[in-house]
Amino acid sequence: MRRASLLIIFLLALVLSGHAQNERKFVRQGNKYYGAAIKDSTKLDTIQFNKAEIEYRKALEKKPDDPKWNFNLSNALYKQMKFEESAEKFKEISDKTSDNMDKSRALHNLGNSLLMNNKLDESIEAYKQALRNNPADLETKYNLLYAMNLKKKQEEQQKKDQEKNKDQNKDENKDKDKNKDQNKDQQKKDQQQQQQQPQNKISKQNAEQMLQALENSEKKTQEKVKKEKALQAKSKQVEKDW
Repeated sequence: MRRASLLIIFLLALVLSGHAQNERKFVRQGNKYYGAAIKDSTKLDTIQFNKAEIEYRKALEKKPDDPKWNFNLSNALYKQMKFEESAEKFKEISDKTSDNMDKSRALHNLGNSLLMNNKLDESIEAYKQALRNNPADLETKYNLLYAMNLKKKQEEQQKKDQEKNKDQNKDENKDKDKNKDQNKDQQKKDQQQQQQQPQNKISKQNAEQMLQALENSEKKTQEKVKKEKALQAKSKQVEKDW
């Protein structure tokens, strides 16, 4: 029985060792693709980085919580300009790790992902958190200053655009006022011309319309007077004698 139990333990050890070898094989293959992609710094070889991503994912299927392999996957995503995905992965790594140096590296790369996605405020905060964990990191300090300067330039550009829009609105308002003045002058001229026209030039149709309008107005007034008189008479009848 003892030999049988020892044999089972030995076989299990071999199986587990085989799984570990397969996982590492995927990681090694992924590292080869990644290394080949970064050799030529003149171009971005997204095909090789994508192959590296596939291999890292295969390894993580077997061992999903491995911090180094997750870091490798995040880098491969970043190199493919999948900045939303890489930011999520780097954030997960920084949240899970308790080691200050590892946290700082993850936060630094999180800042890079956010910066490349033009999320300047969030990237600045990520760099600051990275420096809290590793204050001596010169690369993070440089990236933080770069992000802050970029934000300053964008704010200055927005200010210029707003001032430009204000000037354009002023010009438009001036044009509107000018058009209003021109319209007023034209209206005055039209009124003067109408006053100078002899009365007998009013058409028969216009005269009939004016008369009809006057008659309608008189009828309404008469109806209101009749209603008020009727109400007064009714109120007198309702009153009680005490």
